[in-house]
Amino acid sequence: MKLPFIIITDDDIQVLRAIQRDIRSEYRGDYKIAATESAREALELIKELKLKNEEVALFISDQKMPEMEGIAYLEKANEIFPVAKKVLLTAYSDIEAAIKAINTVKLDYYLQKPWHPPAEKLFPVINDLLDEWQGLYKPDIDATRIIGFQWSPKSHTLKEFLSGNLVPYIWMDVENDEEAEKYLLSANVTKSDLPLVILKDGSLMKDPSLADLGQGVGLQQKATKEMYDVLIIGAGPAGLAASVYGSCEGLKTLLIERSNPGGQASSSARIENYLGFPTGLSGAELSRRAINQTLRLGTEILTPQEVKNITVKDGYKITEMKDGSEIHSKAIVIATGVAYKKLEIPGLESFTGAGVYYGSAAVEAHACRDATIYLVGGGNSACQAALYMSKFAKEVNIIIRRDSLSQTAANYLVENISHTPNIHVIVNTDVIACSGSSVLENITLKNANTGEEKTVPVKALFIYIGTNPGTAWLNDIVLKNEKGFILSGSDLAKDKSFNTFWKLKREPLMSETSVPGIFASGDVRFGAMTGISAAVGEGSMAIRFVRKYLQEM
Repeated sequence: MKLPFIIITDDDIQVLRAIQRDIRSEYRGDYKIAATESAREALELIKELKLKNEEVALFISDQKMPEMEGIAYLEKANEIFPVAKKVLLTAYSDIEAAIKAINTVKLDYYLQKPWHPPAEKLFPVINDLLDEWQGLYKPDIDATRIIGFQWSPKSHTLKEFLSGNLVPYIWMDVENDEEAEKYLLSANVTKSDLPLVILKDGSLMKDPSLADLGQGVGLQQKATKEMYDVLIIGAGPAGLAASVYGSCEGLKTLLIERSNPGGQASSSARIENYLGFPTGLSGAELSRRAINQTLRLGTEILTPQEVKNITVKDGYKITEMKDGSEIHSKAIVIATGVAYKKLEIPGLESFTGAGVYYGSAAVEAHACRDATIYLVGGGNSACQAALYMSKFAKEVNIIIRRDSLSQTAANYLVENISHTPNIHVIVNTDVIACSGSSVLENITLKNANTGEEKTVPVKALFIYIGTNPGTAWLNDIVLKNEKGFILSGSDLAKDKSFNTFWKLKREPLMSETSVPGIFASGDVRFGAMTGISAAVGEGSMAIRFVRKYLQEM
């Protein structure tokens, strides 16, 4: 496999040689290093690499260069390799320009000169950026391939699953990719067998189930221990945080996820209000970091696996899985989060995965290139998706029922959207009808104030409206409210049946459910604050109470 490039540009030959020496000494085993004194020469090299189908992982550029300032150079380089990471070398006097560049060219980091010692001031920064790039990098070879129809629900499900589990893959649309036909011929399959998955070892899977695909790409399917200290159900931000803190505390920790680790957060195109990331990060990147962290600490992750039933015997929890296996644990944390509500329009359900998507903007963005798309919903997730999709689609329309986007979304998102020319906000409007043959083709909009109806063509409709708790799978072992959110802590005592089910001398712990030793964490818990930061806090807090409970056993 070809090694990706790191390209360094600085007109000061001494500085150029110094950083080239440091970068080469640390990364030459995994990357090709190219260095030049000229920004224009660097741009010619970049164009040449693109034509040769090479990859660039990282640009490092000085800001003050006579031919072209570093920010302008990086802006041009970004047009050719938009996913490459960008680092600006600055003097103290250039810091203001570097900070502005975070927004203008999506600068990933600015590094003040000098950067010595590199082991402390250079390599940690570069390592982090290259790890992030590698997490999203999909190489042309040695990767799982999915061949199918672009607007097929089955194809969408497979893409979403692999993307959510951070498994690199190459998508090939059988109707637009000439190479796809060659794979079908080699595999001796027809279009009726699609989607087809070709694993890295060359083995084939025709229209696989998620469980079979997970096994094929090497995801863990079975628990390895007879007893766990804590079983965490749901690998969204709350569940991932709980797993990190559980393993960090020395607890035997098992994390189960039925589809995609990261939950709704993993589909967020850009999160800009998470502490410690001034340039923001994608939901997929946050999930990748959390998964790597919890695995390093010793957590086992089973995916895709789904819980069927929970029972309690002598204080121990027995979790029956849908595949028939059982998992035994001393405590359970339920962190199954919430799911987007369905848009109740006759016939819309038949287009799910075929033009209608709940979340999934990052997965389907490339399919919407130069198209007109619509998003329903005015919350932060919808706005983040719109900003991301605006890089691909010709026109992005946000449909909201309110008078203004500022009533439902964070101010920084509203400001960014107002400055993005190809995003339009359609207020006081509902989607009332849809139509199409095998895929979605048109939607009908109705203005709530005037009653005017208008039918418009649409390439894709992304839905981000409201949420329902992820407890439909859960039996009545724990107490829930009328909407399905799990009651815990002091809220249990308010229930008139409290004395009939709670027999311990102590009061329920803050996130403890009606069953001692079963805890609820994150959006699924009644009364929990919403948002990724709050979910992470909830997950770590749940482990604190798990430890208290285990000390009682």
